Amino acid sequence: MVVIVMGVSGTGKSTVGRALADRLGWTFVDADDLHSVENRRKMAAGTPLTDVDRQPWLELLRARMEKALETDEDLVLAFSGLKAFYRARLTVDPARERWVYLHAPASVILERIQKRVGHFMPASLLQSQLETLEVPDGAFTMDVTPPPGEVVDHIVAGLALKPRV
Repeated sequence: MVVIVMGVSGTGKSTVGRALADRLGWTFVDADDLHSVENRRKMAAGTPLTDVDRQPWLELLRARMEKALETDEDLVLAFSGLKAFYRARLTVDPARERWVYLHAPASVILERIQKRVGHFMPASLLQSQLETLEVPDGAFTMDVTPPPGEVVDHIVAGLALKPRV
């Protein structure tokens, strides 16, 4: 099973995804860690990535998901998934994938981004991400205003996820 935790920057994809993987005993992968140095530099400079910039990154993510599914590795992937095209590109086996869409009011997200230390994504790109976001159909939708532990509780219950044994 692969659970993809998606949303704009600042919704807590990494925090929630890591906590979810820890709770279940699954592997966690943060898609941000697979961005190229050039993509990270662009975003840190306040330049939104283009679809062309994202293409090699999407290929890496898809390959990682394919590997997990081929080897029966339970995986939680934190991935922005802003456009339906990106989500379609990562869909390998819909029967064994679950999408979780994290959202919150823009003011909550902005406050979280402004409090982060050491992250390459500046607050100035939030509006660009919100404008780019194509809200997913069929994803488990979760408001991330509550604390991460509560969010994880709702995701586990809502998707009926089971810990790795």
